[in-house]
Amino acid sequence: MKFRFWGVRGSIPSPGPRTARYGGNTTCIEVRGDDGTLIILDGGTGLFPLAQHLLTTLSQGPISANIFITHSHWDHIHGLPFFTPLFIKGSRVRLHGAHDPVTGHGIEHVMGVQLQNSYFPVSETQMGATIEYRTLDVGVPVAVGDVVVDNVVMNHPVTNLGYRIACNGRSLFFTGDHEPWHNPYPPADPAFAACEAHLLARQDAIDAAMRDVDALIVDCSYTREEYPSKAGWGHGTFDAAIEMALRVGAKRLYCTHHEPTRGDDDLEAAFAEVLARYRGRLGALQVSLAFEGLEVTLA
Repeated sequence: MKFRFWGVRGSIPSPGPRTARYGGNTTCIEVRGDDGTLIILDGGTGLFPLAQHLLTTLSQGPISANIFITHSHWDHIHGLPFFTPLFIKGSRVRLHGAHDPVTGHGIEHVMGVQLQNSYFPVSETQMGATIEYRTLDVGVPVAVGDVVVDNVVMNHPVTNLGYRIACNGRSLFFTGDHEPWHNPYPPADPAFAACEAHLLARQDAIDAAMRDVDALIVDCSYTREEYPSKAGWGHGTFDAAIEMALRVGAKRLYCTHHEPTRGDDDLEAAFAEVLARYRGRLGALQVSLAFEGLEVTLA
């Protein structure tokens, strides 16, 4: 199994010279099973260059792809209408994602909203591909080719599914957007204990889904100094990601969803500071900054 990053920025695309080394596209990760099965994690703007790559590789022929959406915020879906295989007859694209308990909609609503005439000039009926929708049950794995994809609910303002992808004994986990758990009640409050128990149960479920993965891909938007002013926005820190990776026994950690206002130099400086702080604790854990074009083979 292997994977490749096509978009690593969070919140909004940030192209330009300040982000040229790591890339300015938003979240999109290509995963390949050993049999060539194509899994795509999220449909941010990185989905467009991935589509161009696929068409070049396959000489403009039809493509079969399974896209797993972590959640419906724009930076994780706004590349979907520009996924060129949607316009190619014979292509088959299946969109997987969560049920939204607030609106009652399934994953088909993501495309339904984007393809309204007010926002996009081409309707789904004008697209040549066969488009299928699969609203996932939480905690129920699905098989796609030789790949098995399981999910767990993360901590974000909307339902966000983290995905564990396993293939022939190798595995990766992608958080999508995830914020460290925080009990809003002071310890003396009567509600504190019940909330703490609930949060610990949620964390245990996530840890179990991540346990012993070969690669852990985590939202690391903020430094620990920046986080207090961003609490509740639904994003994580470098420190929280490293603590998570150590706790679950991950072999490699890839930090992604880079803050869009942070240029490459600042990103490397923040990352170096965190690594220095954890130098004596990492052990065999390998920690890297994700960048567009980074390809990893799990063997």
